[in-house]
Amino acid sequence: MILVLDIGNTNITMGVYREKELLFVSRMKTDRLKMGDEYAIAMREILHLYGISLEEIEGCAISSVVPVVNRAVAKAVRQLTKVRPICVGPETETGIHINRLRSEIVGADLIVGCVAAAEMFAGPCIILDMGTATTFVVLDEHRNMLGGAIAPGIGISLDALTSRTAQLPSVSLEAPRCVIGDNTTECMRSGLITGTACMIDGMCDRMEKALGKKCSAVATGGLAREVISQCRRPIIHSDTLLLDGLRIVYEKNAGNPGKAEEAE
Repeated sequence: MILVLDIGNTNITMGVYREKELLFVSRMKTDRLKMGDEYAIAMREILHLYGISLEEIEGCAISSVVPVVNRAVAKAVRQLTKVRPICVGPETETGIHINRLRSEIVGADLIVGCVAAAEMFAGPCIILDMGTATTFVVLDEHRNMLGGAIAPGIGISLDALTSRTAQLPSVSLEAPRCVIGDNTTECMRSGLITGTACMIDGMCDRMEKALGKKCSAVATGGLAREVISQCRRPIIHSDTLLLDGLRIVYEKNAGNPGKAEEAE
């Protein structure tokens, strides 16, 4: 079995694969102050909850946008399983070409999303990740990572609205009943959810125009399902895109760990 962990700014998403079958998905809060031993306790409890013994874990792959947490989690994995985790970085074998970009500024989460999308689509595609930030990445038909765009995530936008206005409440983030809201809550949902969907439609159209080709699109992230339900263009939803990418990265590097990076 292969343990995979995607460390984001808000949550750590954790899963275990038996070959290509994802057995479970769980999440932990990203805590920059937590030590490796504390993460080890949390991970051991999650594995126990889903009936996975530590002896069954044969390998691990990690993607992270929080270096200090990456080190703590990698240490926890080594303590628990005695395996060396593959930590995705610029030197990791992925099958994705990022030579047109500065590799050191390309997030590991973006890379593993591209790895999974490349397995899904033969032609160019746009990968959307709706987390703390909403990111767009354009991948061409030759698996070249061309670049993309970064926008504030919906949660950040909601926080800004409620903290900087006197009368706007915090609302649950779900699709509005109608684009024309008939109360404050529905107006905010329309602006946040449908507004983001319009931004995505418009950005994808402009990216296709810049590329000169039609693109497939796939979206992941906590609010992806709500948002793409409001989009006009067809977008595939995948809750497990990054975990699937990590599994593929592990398979590419398991036989040649020298190309994989390891957190100190």
